[in-house]
Amino acid sequence: MNSDVSNDQIMTDITRLAKSVSQLVPGDGDRITDIPGLSLHRRKAVTAPMHCIYGLGIGVTLQGGKQVIVGSEVLPYTPGESMVTSVDLPVTSHVTQASALKPFLGMMLALDSTTVTQVAERMRLSQRMRDDAFRPVTVQPLDVGVLDALRRLVDLLKEPHWIETLAPLIKEEIIARLLNGTHGPQLLHVIAAGSPSQQIAKTLAWLKVNFRQALRMDDLAVQAHMSPSTFRQHFRAVTGMSPLQYQKQMRLQAARQLMLSQNIDASSAGGLVGYESSSQFSREYSRLFGEPPQRDIKRIRM
Repeated sequence: MNSDVSNDQIMTDITRLAKSVSQLVPGDGDRITDIPGLSLHRRKAVTAPMHCIYGLGIGVTLQGGKQVIVGSEVLPYTPGESMVTSVDLPVTSHVTQASALKPFLGMMLALDSTTVTQVAERMRLSQRMRDDAFRPVTVQPLDVGVLDALRRLVDLLKEPHWIETLAPLIKEEIIARLLNGTHGPQLLHVIAAGSPSQQIAKTLAWLKVNFRQALRMDDLAVQAHMSPSTFRQHFRAVTGMSPLQYQKQMRLQAARQLMLSQNIDASSAGGLVGYESSSQFSREYSRLFGEPPQRDIKRIRM
């Protein structure tokens, strides 16, 4: 198949999938579907930059445009492209193209690291490493096979009695196609036994659960089987930030979510995520989100 035919087929399939998502999400917002890990998204206008956490998974823009900022790197992605995140990572994202007549439509599918490893082993890829520098978030042209599998996954929402049986199989197909495609090297970096990227990924998984605890750099380095200086170097290479900066963002994101979802006041939220000083919490919150906690939460709700 020549590239023109392939591109035409992809855009045709994207249009069909966008129509399905538009029907499933008729109004502005996010739909967490009955398929574990699959969410559908619609926006009728450009959005302000939003701090959030991306985990292992694939995101696809079906209509409109979106932009993700990872550290100092700006990654736009539009219909015809896919974004894969290999590790848990704080990012800033926002919709860059959307209107009432042509809203932004997108989907995200979270992937399970254990399943990725198992599929790679069945494909005998777990030991295959390339010299590519590791990047935690990559944007690549959308593979026609991945797109077809995503379409079939979304179609299961119209036949819910098949979800439990077929969704896991389609997810494994998506993982296999990603591993064998342009995103493959980055996923293999994370699952390759003993690689620095895998050790940092384990550290990130630990921090995601234990970010409230006081952080000792030497202890993290020991867990990763690295010297402190080597650990800091690899951590920054993967995340674009230091371990302390990563912990800070995880804490502030969690505090913001507590205030939004549980109506907890700023002082209590800061304490619950590990801050001993209310003033320090407010200061660092304002630095990350642009406004003090109460004003930021009020703006989001309005």
